[in-house]
This record gives sequence, C-alpha cells and structure tokens, in this order.
Amino acid sequence: MAMIQVRLPPDATLGDALRLLGLSDDDADAGFGLVPVAPGRHVLRVTDEAARRVSHELAEVFADPRIEPDDSS
Repeated sequence: MAMIQVRLPPDATLGDALRLLGLSDDDADAGFGLVPVAPGRHVLRVTDEAARRVSHELAEVFADPRIEPDDSS
C-alpha cells in the first residue's frame, strides 16, 4: 500500500478523493478512509498499482511501510 496526499476542501469524502484521482473503491483502503492532516490536505491509502497511476500533479505519493513491534528484547 502507499499513502497519497491530496488537496481537498475540509468537508471532502473518500469518494471525492477517488473521483479527483480517477480511482475506484477497490483501489483504496476504506478502513483507513480519508484523513485530514493539515488545512486543505488529506491522506488516503491506496494500492501500489493505484499509486503508480495517480497524476503527480494532483497528489503526492509516499511509502507506507509496515510497522511492527520490536521483539528483540
């Protein structure tokens, strides 16, 4: 999965983001949803394939590495 940051109005929905980016419901992690991170900026999780298809003029793509507990102790 990848994280995508987009500029959207404060009341935007996940569906709004998907329409803007030309993605389908299957491309996004609906459980993660659309998360506001700053005024006018939201993030969503999408499949790696969807991240490759997204216009970089509309969104910034970031890695979403898996975070696991440290079991070294």
